Amino acid sequence: MKTIQLYFEIHQIIHLKRYRFFDIGTDHYYYDDYENERSISEIAEKSYMPALNTFQDMIKEHGKYFKFAVSISGVGMEQLEMHAPQVIEKLQELNETGCVEFLAEPYSHGLSSLANPECFAEDVQKQVRKMKEYFGKEPKVLRNSSLIYSDDIAMQAQAMGFKGMLTEGAKHVLGWKSPHYVYSSAVAPDVKLLLRDVDLSDDISLRFGNTEWEGYPLFADTYIDRIASTPEDQQIINIFMELSALGMAQPLSSNILEFMKALPVCAKEKDIIFSTPSEVFASTKSVDYISVPDTLSWVDEERDCSCWLGNNMQREAFNKLYSVADRVRIMKDPAISQDWDYLQASNNFRFMTTKPSNVGLDRGIYITPFDAFTNYMNILGDFMRRVKSKYQAADDDELNDLFTMIRNQSEEISMKDKEIDRLKGMLNKMDPNFDAKPAKKTPAKKPAAKKAPAKKAEKKEEE
Repeated sequence: MKTIQLYFEIHQIIHLKRYRFFDIGTDHYYYDDYENERSISEIAEKSYMPALNTFQDMIKEHGKYFKFAVSISGVGMEQLEMHAPQVIEKLQELNETGCVEFLAEPYSHGLSSLANPECFAEDVQKQVRKMKEYFGKEPKVLRNSSLIYSDDIAMQAQAMGFKGMLTEGAKHVLGWKSPHYVYSSAVAPDVKLLLRDVDLSDDISLRFGNTEWEGYPLFADTYIDRIASTPEDQQIINIFMELSALGMAQPLSSNILEFMKALPVCAKEKDIIFSTPSEVFASTKSVDYISVPDTLSWVDEERDCSCWLGNNMQREAFNKLYSVADRVRIMKDPAISQDWDYLQASNNFRFMTTKPSNVGLDRGIYITPFDAFTNYMNILGDFMRRVKSKYQAADDDELNDLFTMIRNQSEEISMKDKEIDRLKGMLNKMDPNFDAKPAKKTPAKKPAAKKAPAKKAEKKEEE
């Protein structure tokens, strides 16, 4: 039986303010509060609330038949907490239906998976704690920023205990294979993969309201017929997009929500069901392994990372930022940590791109890529001064030696743990009565979902 995986991303850009060279060392607040409040309020009103209300109506009409998955970046959650708490409350209501799965992703919606494994793990774990705090569930499936994925990232996901990941069904990776199956990572076999169907996803998120598109107008019955007509053995249909596509990229006047509301009605007629990623991973075996030595994503025609790291400006900013990653990780300074999350966000590097794109790019306050680079580097210069001021007693070489020692010790402990597990397994085989497993702890009672605060957070004080 064919099953549709609907997944929606929620992330909000943190807009930086104009920050000049002479502000370095004197102004430690980097954000355009007015634009941040205006933009999240607009998206909540025109997209998030209408779309989530529609999903709630669909669940009421169809019960457990209609399901979907969603991930929310930590920085996006912070913006919702301050400016649109009604969105979080609606998500909590949907969570109580049991028809929504919340996925893990980097808190910052950044590129840490390409720079620093320890930073990436901490970034993800921070978002996982946020999801559990609000929704009482710990995500078991990982979705990296912009579906960024590679063999190395799969190994990191396996080390963190995730049972699966979502990524792009890029043609240069799949070749003759179809995205309509469950696959496993070639280097981390415990990590199963769901691959986005590019055409079916983009028909909704990018082309739905385009009157010049040959498929316009797109109707739900036609769309479901296309899914039903795929070969019988191709049963996993993955449709992934940003939630803001429903209402922003495709305005409500295009009848996009009426189209979404008709999907389960038409799917029932074709015996097609809806499932969450965890349900698919639990019930479906992978048919093959996928090897992705080079990083891929869901952005632009190339489906790679060139939109963030394709030119010298982007790479210089990226390398400069992550040169202080280990320092920030061990500092545990709240103000530094918040700025670190916001400065990691991938859109900061996207604004610096010089490559053409088939999707329009709004650079906000920036006129050119160089303008975006200059503003970001001024802010980064002040941020790095603040970080390094915490370690005046130690030079760079001493700190680097310390970080290397900590990393080596962590790897050594991990290797010893694996050896202990191997020896325990041997003992179990030699003596069936031997029980080397530690007693299970009584699971703690699930906390009630936290209500989103209505009060606007106060502006962070300058250091």
